[in-house]
Amino acid sequence: MVSILCTTSLVSTTIITCQSTRALLHIKMESSSTSTSSPNKKILVCGGGVIGVCTAYFLAKRGAQVTLVEKSGVACAASGKAGGFLALDWCDGGPVSSLARASFLLHQQLAEELDGSASYGYRRLNTLSLGIQEKLTSNSEKSGLKSTSNSKNSELIPSWVDGNGVVNPASIGTPQTTAQVHPQFFTRAVLSAAVEKYGVNVVMGEVQKVELEGGNEVRGVVVNGELVRGDAVVLALGPWSSKNEMISGLFRISGLKAHSIVLRPQNTEAIGPQALSLKYVTAQGISMDPDVYPRPTGEVYICGMSEEVEVPDDPQQVLPRKESIEMLQRVAQAVSSQLANAELQAEQACFLPCSDDGRPVIGKIPDINGAYVATGHSCWGILNAPATGASLAELIIDGHSKIVDLKPFDPARFKKATRKISIF
Repeated sequence: MVSILCTTSLVSTTIITCQSTRALLHIKMESSSTSTSSPNKKILVCGGGVIGVCTAYFLAKRGAQVTLVEKSGVACAASGKAGGFLALDWCDGGPVSSLARASFLLHQQLAEELDGSASYGYRRLNTLSLGIQEKLTSNSEKSGLKSTSNSKNSELIPSWVDGNGVVNPASIGTPQTTAQVHPQFFTRAVLSAAVEKYGVNVVMGEVQKVELEGGNEVRGVVVNGELVRGDAVVLALGPWSSKNEMISGLFRISGLKAHSIVLRPQNTEAIGPQALSLKYVTAQGISMDPDVYPRPTGEVYICGMSEEVEVPDDPQQVLPRKESIEMLQRVAQAVSSQLANAELQAEQACFLPCSDDGRPVIGKIPDINGAYVATGHSCWGILNAPATGASLAELIIDGHSKIVDLKPFDPARFKKATRKISIF
């Protein structure tokens, strides 16, 4: 049995109050207007994470008839448990630069269209790099801090960051170059708009296979034993991409397990809007790079402690490791007294999808008409989702992308001289 949901109850968002931001930059897209070039094209988007949702949104905005298929729940994995940090230029100098820059601007455009400051916590903010060196106290195993004084650029340290082991502060982002969203609220807000404004249908069920006709033409997808017909399919399955035979026959996507905690300080107003990128050294000499993201909701998100382990079959089976959560709590205590006694609201883990060459995989699957893929965004999935969805919509409807050159991300780069494709 396939459950089809066309109402907004699935994607209702929590309304939050936060500081509104003003548009600083604009990006113009020909694809932002509704197109009549392919009014009857039926497209199936498999995956209810941020990549799939943004792809469905921009396809439907272009006039396509879109059905989104999700197995477990919208934004139930990394798209709901990520930090939601956005950066304009942190990918400069690499193949992802143009994608990241276009997507940063599209985030602003979406925030204007969807009231992002109120509905999903979109805001521009300063970002700092800080060093922290902890030490053990003499009478317990709890972490303490080395005393420091007269640290260079100490005026950059926000008042709420009062750990006495904080050193080497540096500005690495300004409101012109860094921003944030609440990733779960963002994903659900975009899907809500796609459903309400552009008629996207949502089907809850497991995609078991892509059905082909004649061996190389998409006919639809089989969901819980039933065929859902479509002219094209987009596989946006995140770290579960390699469990799909069509993808695994061409390239590999691995999952990097990342941990995070969400804290609510007693005095939420004391926490300023500064994102922190830490160089943290434990008392045992172990170095790591956790991040701290205060949110307009009053929560503080802290992430780090990644590990390479097998991706389970179901997102609901992803559980955090106790030692990693405890380490992140130590980080919180070291950063701020405001976080030392904060309420622990969530301890969680998610898998980040990674390709073998470190680049996202976006584009047409070779040798199969109507099959497309979007995955492998690693830790930049929330940032790069809008440009991924918008450029893929252009590729599918117009035959090429104008927003971003997708050649660096073409799945065909993994194609071997000879390979076998499963014929369904």
